[in-house]
Amino acid sequence: MFTKSKRAYVKKRLWQSRELYLLFAIPFVYYIIFRYGTMVWLTLAFRDFNPRLGLWGSPWVGFRHFRNFFAAPDFFRLIRNTVLLSTYQLLWFFPIPIILALMINEVRQSKIKKFIQSISYLPHFFSVVIVAGMAVSFLTRDGLINQIVMFFGGDPIPFLLEPGWFRTIFISTVVWQGAGWASILYLAALSGVSPEFYESAVIDGASKLQQIRYISIPSIAPIISIQLLLSVGSMLNIGFERVLLLYSGPVYETADIIATFVFRRGLIAADFGFGSAVSLFQSVISLFLIVAANGAAKKMGGTSLW
Repeated sequence: MFTKSKRAYVKKRLWQSRELYLLFAIPFVYYIIFRYGTMVWLTLAFRDFNPRLGLWGSPWVGFRHFRNFFAAPDFFRLIRNTVLLSTYQLLWFFPIPIILALMINEVRQSKIKKFIQSISYLPHFFSVVIVAGMAVSFLTRDGLINQIVMFFGGDPIPFLLEPGWFRTIFISTVVWQGAGWASILYLAALSGVSPEFYESAVIDGASKLQQIRYISIPSIAPIISIQLLLSVGSMLNIGFERVLLLYSGPVYETADIIATFVFRRGLIAADFGFGSAVSLFQSVISLFLIVAANGAAKKMGGTSLW
């Protein structure tokens, strides 16, 4: 139990820090209402939802929606496409911002460095709709890419109708739009490295590659570890909007993922319970991935989230 003097001390400290607590209250209330408060709708995955009956009035069906999803003819195709697109995105998108940051960090002319940074950051400010529209315009039969192909004597390629091209197109747009912006975090970490380390390495005769290997990369290793853990945890939550804007019926074989299936079945077909069940399944797998990755990082002695 708090004594009277302790209660007075706590009240005094609370009043002294009232501005900080007010700032904290804004995100706190946001998460309570829009993150934790909405979790009650997870029960939708276990109900045969009827808008007229509401959430609590809709009949309970248990795991029926999950069983229907696992038995669906598209189940293995959806899992395969989601995992492959997620893996390719991790393999390509994760290392490129690191490489870009290391390259920009080696530029000594400040004007050139700022120009490169501005050019690399610019695509981030384009909406996904614009980026997808640009990709479609470039890749149509009369687009820029096919014009170049025909200039060199080749035949036009229906990129957007070929299942084999979809993953390459998707990953290319992801890297082009996001690599520059993602490199900011690594550049910020590199800016904190003392120049004396590099000067000592030069005196010892270290080459540029050796300086990057033994100074730059170890300096940003904790940031790389944290970003890798977060990337693994969000592997299955790939760009739904980008896929939706780029795919079409002919490329469903390689383009259709869990999120687009939920969109068609849950929203377009108004099967809200089934769509919620599939989304919950995806979220559980993502949670398992980030917990497993964090545990692996701990065992290897690296930086972990918790």
